[in-house]
Amino acid sequence: MPVERRSLRSNSKGDTSSSANGDKARSNSNSKDKAAPTTRSAANKAKPAPAKKAAAAATAKGASGSNNTNTNNNNMSGDQPQRNGTDPAENGVEDVEMEEDTTAGGPTSSIQTSWEHDGDEMTVVVPPSKASRLSAADSKKNDEDDVAMEGADDKDSAAKEIEVDPREKAIQDIKANFGLLERAVTHFDPRFTLRVLRSISSMRKQISPDLLAEVIVDTYPSSSQTATFLLEALGKTGAFDAAASGMDVDSDKSKSAAREILPEVDTYLSILVQIVFYDQKDVQGGADFSAKLVERLRTLNRRTLDSLTARVYFYYSLFYEQIAPLPPSPAAAVISIRKPLLAALRTAVLRKDVDTQATVITLLLRNYLSTSHISQADLLIAHNEFPAAASNNQIARYLYYLGRIRAIQLRYSEAHEHLTGATRKSPTSHSAGGFYQVSMKLLVIVDLLMGDIPDRSVFRQPSLEKALHPYFLLVRAVSTGDLDGFLNIVNVHGATFRKDGTYTLILRLRQNVIKTGIRVMSIAYSRISLRDICLRLGLHSEESAEYIVAKAIRDGVIDATLDHEKGYMKSKEAGDIYLTSEPGEAFHARIQACLSLHDESVKAMRFPMNQHRLELKNAQEARERERELAKEIQDGDMDEDDAGGDFDGI
Repeated sequence: MPVERRSLRSNSKGDTSSSANGDKARSNSNSKDKAAPTTRSAANKAKPAPAKKAAAAATAKGASGSNNTNTNNNNMSGDQPQRNGTDPAENGVEDVEMEEDTTAGGPTSSIQTSWEHDGDEMTVVVPPSKASRLSAADSKKNDEDDVAMEGADDKDSAAKEIEVDPREKAIQDIKANFGLLERAVTHFDPRFTLRVLRSISSMRKQISPDLLAEVIVDTYPSSSQTATFLLEALGKTGAFDAAASGMDVDSDKSKSAAREILPEVDTYLSILVQIVFYDQKDVQGGADFSAKLVERLRTLNRRTLDSLTARVYFYYSLFYEQIAPLPPSPAAAVISIRKPLLAALRTAVLRKDVDTQATVITLLLRNYLSTSHISQADLLIAHNEFPAAASNNQIARYLYYLGRIRAIQLRYSEAHEHLTGATRKSPTSHSAGGFYQVSMKLLVIVDLLMGDIPDRSVFRQPSLEKALHPYFLLVRAVSTGDLDGFLNIVNVHGATFRKDGTYTLILRLRQNVIKTGIRVMSIAYSRISLRDICLRLGLHSEESAEYIVAKAIRDGVIDATLDHEKGYMKSKEAGDIYLTSEPGEAFHARIQACLSLHDESVKAMRFPMNQHRLELKNAQEARERERELAKEIQDGDMDEDDAGGDFDGI
């Protein structure tokens, strides 16, 4: 708060007002808590000039004893030492110093004064008037309004800045991924590379040849062979010439001098080019570009390229699967890429490239199954071990293909185990719903071939209800043993089953339908004739019914006896299932599944890479410092104080 201060100085002659004012100051000394800081700051500003101080000091030396006595009495009377007015006036001249506030509305009247008396000096503290306070409040309010208006303007500008062009954002994201790839190479951490690959889906709609050409021009110098290779594939060979008109001459030199382009960045941009070909349905162009890209990647041996190389091979195989003639034709184009894929698998195994190895194995199995080369797929599985450290998605694909092969080979128990693992490891995202549906379709058929009936809750899942409706009808026909209904469903939905690749497996279910019907009748009847069995199952003769029943008894499907002379089947009484080993086997299977899930979870945990090396390095440095310190202590000379000589005290 601005104040007005007046400092009055006078001689030490008899002045009655001085003593009176001094008494007033002493009386108000205990009630000036708020005014004291302001008075002291004002007093510090009102210190006299050095010349005046010298003159006042000279006068003080020649002063009479009465004056000194009065001054001492005045100093002793206050509760706190007074700092104002310590210099008496010179030659009896009254010295008045005034400091006024130059702001508008300065106080001139209605003054509430506060006195500080020290010797013969008095300081008057004048608070501002009401008008000045009102003007200050108005100015503060105006400032707050200005700040509020500025804040509103900032919000409006921020709202405008939020609306970013998707194309510019995609370019920024691509360039930001370059930094992540550099961090992956620096720290040798594949998590940064996986983050880059996951970000492709968010920017995929904005990726176009023009956008990639702009990024390539901004990243590479015009003399780069990689830039030329990518621009030729995109059909933008004149991108550098078009951009040269708006750029400086030394731009290429600055790009090359700024940093060296990593092979990881080259491969990442190549994957984006592959995606452009795939989204534009240019299958032949994408296949040609991918073939050239694979040849370029074979010359590189960098572990930080493993995840990117695996993605390149994925699109490489995907392009050739769509080139006519399509599989399962014996002249399909996918057959021509088996040799490059096998060579890539051999190289990946030798380099311990886990990502490429897992991806190429699944691609080869898919390739063999598309042309129905089951024996070659089985040989591939027998001679190659799938890496346990592969990603969860690759493990799910491998288990699905393995379960499909085992189901074709009539090894239903193994097929059921592999397909169950594939469905459990299936990604939960909406984009991966197709894989989960295909796995569940095959798993339902394998359950029926094993003689089991899938749970009804499987078909009530929202993601499976529509896709598995034909299979639900099939399960209902098999569970009731309705052979005519089963054949009718196969005829109606045969096209769907052929498209899913399960038609040949479904044709095997005819015997299972008959076995199921026999098992239902064995439970419902203690004794039933073969003629009734023949009529209920729709068989042609009693001999066929007798043969089927005998085979079911031998396979353990039913527990019954067959009377050939009288022509009937007699069921045995069902015993207590808990007296058998079946509950224990089921419980053991569940325990094994839980233990395997725990082991896989532990393996999937991430730990800092090379952390043990860092700890060993720190421990080695600490030991070296200890050795240096011990050597310095041993080689150091001892002075007199350390030797225990005479010590003179301070």
